[in-house]
Amino acid sequence: MNQLNSNLRINADRLWDSIHEMAKIGPGVRGGNNRQTLTDADAEGRALFKRWCEEAGLSLGVDQMGTMFARREGADPDALPVYVGSHLDTQPTGGRYDGVLGVLGALEIVRTLNDLGIRTKHPIVVTNWTNEEGTRFSPAMLASGVFAGVIDQDYAYNRTDAEGKRFIDELERIGWKGEEEVGARKMHAFFELHIEQGPILEAEGKDIGVVTHGQGLRWIQCTVTGKGQHTGSTPMYMRRNAGRGLAQITELVHEIAMKHQPNAVGAIGHIDIYPNSRNIIPEKAVFTIDFRSHILDILTGMVDELLEKAPGLCEALGCSFEWEDVGHFDPPAFDENCVATVRRAAERLGYSHMDIVSGAGHDACWVNRVAPTAMVMCPCVDGLSHNEDEEISKEWAEAGTNVLCHAVLETAGIVE
Repeated sequence: MNQLNSNLRINADRLWDSIHEMAKIGPGVRGGNNRQTLTDADAEGRALFKRWCEEAGLSLGVDQMGTMFARREGADPDALPVYVGSHLDTQPTGGRYDGVLGVLGALEIVRTLNDLGIRTKHPIVVTNWTNEEGTRFSPAMLASGVFAGVIDQDYAYNRTDAEGKRFIDELERIGWKGEEEVGARKMHAFFELHIEQGPILEAEGKDIGVVTHGQGLRWIQCTVTGKGQHTGSTPMYMRRNAGRGLAQITELVHEIAMKHQPNAVGAIGHIDIYPNSRNIIPEKAVFTIDFRSHILDILTGMVDELLEKAPGLCEALGCSFEWEDVGHFDPPAFDENCVATVRRAAERLGYSHMDIVSGAGHDACWVNRVAPTAMVMCPCVDGLSHNEDEEISKEWAEAGTNVLCHAVLETAGIVE
């Protein structure tokens, strides 16, 4: 076979079985997954992925951030590889498909090529990026950020989780710190398949999202400090309630995002209250604000407005306000040629499709800085993700992986 045509399809049953076999590792409490990065469950998932890659004849490389690169050789030893993949780590209450579909969809491409005896000019490298989620070690997309040169490796190594454990120590503990220099690999292109994590594709009845842009992101970790006092014996007018500061800033974040509809979102997701006792007025609230937009001026303006108004709100309550930037990236525009390749693949295969902006951050957003990059999206039920009830259909997974396969093969080139 020396040309790409619509008859070339992946094995949907094998892909679906692999996804649900991986889901047995780090199970959640109601059908999802808790396979947070650098945990024992993450190590077990990596070991299974490694075994599958070796069974498919791939050679595995691991860099100093623990990212896994499984290579299928191409006919031209001097041609730069086409990279394809996503991540295997999950949220604490994650679904079975977020990230996993992209990694195992990439592996399924290789399996399909093996089945059909197809060779490519460029090598193909299936990739599992470390710590995409950022739920245990912030910021998100940590390893791909180091790879792209936008996050310092020493900074990444010294990130700590809620128990004070360092990233580097946990990476070494689970045995997945490689020797390869991070970012040394050169890419011909990178493709990432992902569930949409939003409701647009399902609502529009589209099989495929052709991702043209990603949203920029700012994570602002805020600390409001008041005074812990007895809730029963402290007069209302004498209170310095950090919880009120949190409440007022929560409303401020909503108001700021609403000013920029439909091009922005904002919310507070992570909250810690101290001392978190029923009969003590909160003395401290630590929380993270998540602002996103695909328009840089809007994103910057939202953060500026927050930092202008939040200190005054807290001061009026007798509380102090401090902040730290714990995650940020500017809105990426994906490579026009790679995006066009994804669009052609959807049309060749007869799938309905639409252009879409990714509402979530992905490793592709960082890789886009160092290599031509594009993303493929498939719908998810009710747009639900980062939730154990996250669900997609087998047909959606098949369609997304078929488009991914054709985009990768068009870019890698089929040879006799």
